[in-house]
Amino acid sequence: MPQKPKTGFAFRCGAAALATMQIFGATPYAALAQNRVDSATTTPIRHVIIIIGENRSFDHLFGTYIPRRGQHVRNLLSQGIVTEDGMPGPSYSVSAQYQATDMDTYSNHPQNKSLYTHIPPLLTGGAPTAASDTAPPPFQTLSVAQEADHGLAGGYDQYLLTGATGLPKGSVDTRLANVNSLSEGVYPLTPSIPYDAYTSSPVHRFFQMWQQTDCSAYYATEWNPSGCQNDLFPWVEVTVGAGSNGKMQPKGFSDLSTGEGSTSMGFYNMAEGDAPYLKQLADQYTISDNYHQAVMGGTGANHIFLGYGDALFYSDGRGHAATPPANEIENPNPQPGTNNYYTQDGYSGGSYVECSYSSQPGVAPVLDYLRSLDRPIDSRCQPGHYYLVNNYNPGYLANGAPGITTSPYTIPPSSVRGIADELLDRGISFRWYGEDWDFNVKDPSYRNPYDQYCNICNFLSYSTRIMTSPALRSEHIAGEEQLFDDLSSGSLPAVSWVKPSGFNDGHPASSKLDLFEGFVKKVVDHLQANPSLWATTAVFITVDEGGGYYDSGYIQPLDFFGDGTRIPLIVVSPYSRGGRVVHNYADHVSTLKFIERNWGLTPITSRSRDNLPNPVATRRNPYVPINTPAIDDLMSAFDFSHHPGMDRDGGPGRH
Repeated sequence: MPQKPKTGFAFRCGAAALATMQIFGATPYAALAQNRVDSATTTPIRHVIIIIGENRSFDHLFGTYIPRRGQHVRNLLSQGIVTEDGMPGPSYSVSAQYQATDMDTYSNHPQNKSLYTHIPPLLTGGAPTAASDTAPPPFQTLSVAQEADHGLAGGYDQYLLTGATGLPKGSVDTRLANVNSLSEGVYPLTPSIPYDAYTSSPVHRFFQMWQQTDCSAYYATEWNPSGCQNDLFPWVEVTVGAGSNGKMQPKGFSDLSTGEGSTSMGFYNMAEGDAPYLKQLADQYTISDNYHQAVMGGTGANHIFLGYGDALFYSDGRGHAATPPANEIENPNPQPGTNNYYTQDGYSGGSYVECSYSSQPGVAPVLDYLRSLDRPIDSRCQPGHYYLVNNYNPGYLANGAPGITTSPYTIPPSSVRGIADELLDRGISFRWYGEDWDFNVKDPSYRNPYDQYCNICNFLSYSTRIMTSPALRSEHIAGEEQLFDDLSSGSLPAVSWVKPSGFNDGHPASSKLDLFEGFVKKVVDHLQANPSLWATTAVFITVDEGGGYYDSGYIQPLDFFGDGTRIPLIVVSPYSRGGRVVHNYADHVSTLKFIERNWGLTPITSRSRDNLPNPVATRRNPYVPINTPAIDDLMSAFDFSHHPGMDRDGGPGRH
């Protein structure tokens, strides 16, 4: 990953307020009646909080989750892939992985596949070797940890000191039992590698994930009409990993060279006590076992879809599509004489794809696949547009300066319409809360290693409308201290996106799941300590993408960009109690659909994915929409037939 003003949504009145709101792009009505605009909802929910962690697939985290009686979850355990203790079950072969050959042109469904007898060993990747007080966690002393990190609930600071591997980076992870003789499928990380331990991070890039999921209409069935086999995860890890970044394949290249091995096949065992706080929330509230990352690939592209429901493209900075530098255009065709080592992949972290033309490297196989399905899928790729499918710096720094001033690997400023524009135009309050935002405003070049703000995660930072206005930046972007102040005071906006820092986001190698749990717990605790706010709030807890981890769930092709694998979604609200599991097909754009339906908004643009209908599925198979492409608006996660709280005026919530 390339690596605060405190203002509330106070009621404004008078001529000065009207002028301010007109600058903000809202209507005079909104200036005079902000609270009424925010509360004019179609459900009792007046506040939405979306917390976004990092890089965990559904099976990787919830693979052995056991729901309450009367509920069903589709995971590794329920399918018989593993048993409660994490060992192979009667259907273990469902997770079996293959190696393949791709030495000519890129294929999302490589041929000459052969079953692994033993998948490659787990490697340590970039996980920290030892604790240090001069680098990111784990720290050596608690006082340094507490000075560096203010986003954790009480009792979680201790996890900033623990979990180093004690092994060289990129080496065989000998903490794992039988690491050199793993079977052909998934394996439990715990107990041999403690839950509170750093591990390596699998590859999670665009063309790699298309290969990992191995989709072909030839294998389509009633239960899996996309034909995605999910059986090439380790092979992609060891043949190309995170990519060539424009360089030739190193000499002596082997299964150990990418530093990952079969990281992708490890999972945590919730049935045996892993992820205890997230399990507690799942038991008490509602989860989805059919929620997906919106884009094949990684962090930047998926956060963009969270805010735009669409991909962003390379432009002249004034809204006109343009052609990026040649070394920033993706070319996943194998380098001569290599097996699947991409020619040009991830030049300094990012890449663009002109996906309307089959002549572009890597494009034809995906387009051919989409067209071959029983219900052919439109690519939604406009001619002449080079879309960003991986990570580049956003167009603006946190202080509003052009991003290009610190790095050439920056997508130009964007005028594409997003959810922020819709909310601004309707006068509905919103804010992006990014941990370490205040830090980064003063340190946009990331000179300080304790500055762990995620610039590529904040979809507002790509927007010319937001970032060129000091007033809009001040009003709509803030740090974690403002978040906790707003939760305590009840001045939370109608819509909030919350992003933990790189210390606490749960990203493998650089963070841990227990730190993400600690961050989420602090948010939920602050919210529930304010009963009136809690009574009208819905919290969506998810991650940006599956991180390249294996998942056994169905993937619905929606366009050239995705969907990708299943990821966790926990819905915490007074209206989502009961330990329910919902199965309606959803992805990140479903959060936009929820916001739009709750506040009576229209889809962002005529082409954004929030135009897709809600899924219609059969009782026999609730996971696969028969009206594909379709994504849910997440209303099914709530029960609004009861009124557990009152609205701000003391009356029953409107619904």
